[in-house]
Amino acid sequence: MKNKVIIGTRSSKLALWQAEWVKSELQRMNPGLEVELNKIKTTGDKILDVPLAQVGGKGLFVKEIEEALLKGEADLAVHSMKDVPTEFPDGLHLPVICKREDPRDAFISGRAGSGFNIKSYRDLPQGASIGTSSLRRACQLLSSRPDLKIMQLRGNLDTRLRKLDEGQFDAIILAAAGVKRLGWSDRITELIPAEFSLPAIGQGAIGIECRIGDDAINNLVKPLNDNATALCVRAERACLKKLEGGCQVPIAAHALIADGRIIIDGLVGSVSGDKIIRAHREGDSSEPEALGTALGQELLSKGADKILSEVYGKNIGQVGLH
Repeated sequence: MKNKVIIGTRSSKLALWQAEWVKSELQRMNPGLEVELNKIKTTGDKILDVPLAQVGGKGLFVKEIEEALLKGEADLAVHSMKDVPTEFPDGLHLPVICKREDPRDAFISGRAGSGFNIKSYRDLPQGASIGTSSLRRACQLLSSRPDLKIMQLRGNLDTRLRKLDEGQFDAIILAAAGVKRLGWSDRITELIPAEFSLPAIGQGAIGIECRIGDDAINNLVKPLNDNATALCVRAERACLKKLEGGCQVPIAAHALIADGRIIIDGLVGSVSGDKIIRAHREGDSSEPEALGTALGQELLSKGADKILSEVYGKNIGQVGLH
């Protein structure tokens, strides 16, 4: 076994929390193992003044880290699963998906004394401004509340919370998992049920990517895989692959396991929220990819292809995110 490994990671607080968690788990299981973090700036980290959907392309938060893996500058990479494209560069794979944190979206309004200015997303006043960089969140919000003003929100979690506190928005929406992992659960006004805001593919799960031929590293990280989470995320990613979508498009899918079966819901929406297509599938947990692919196919047959071609064909920055 190697006595020193290098983890490739982004340098945001959340990415570092995730990498440090993997580091501590590896060291707990392998006393004496030395683990170093290689902090890498990705394209997505560098472009902060433009909506990600407008930048286009896939793998905005992983490409440079994958290059470090291929060059031997990292032995493994720790990613938020919702940032990971469905295709991998030759020689790399994703052997581990760790146990999922809460996959839901979190509604966060400004503080008022010991409480919150707006108690619930249901109580948003007419024309309220909501900060989010996600077309998926925006389209689902606008579908039930077309009066809301969706505003571009980029930056690390602490930056986003600071912008809310400065009064730039009435409320913001973030992934609950990241807020909880960083110890800021007290900032969450309300967790939004999946029926109202279906989560992003892989939301709340951490993935470990490494070189296919590196047996020592593959064996080292293997115990961190959570089978139930991996099955669900594989189903969600198969749906995304069928839709040929990246993480910057209004696509959502969330799977869970009940009684040995995978239950998965999927959604594709227009950026304005005026059209939302939904599909639901259930099937044996032994075939997650087949189930996710079938879900994607059903969404396409209901008209998702038209919505997606419109999203890809337009300058999204001008369409829905002010």
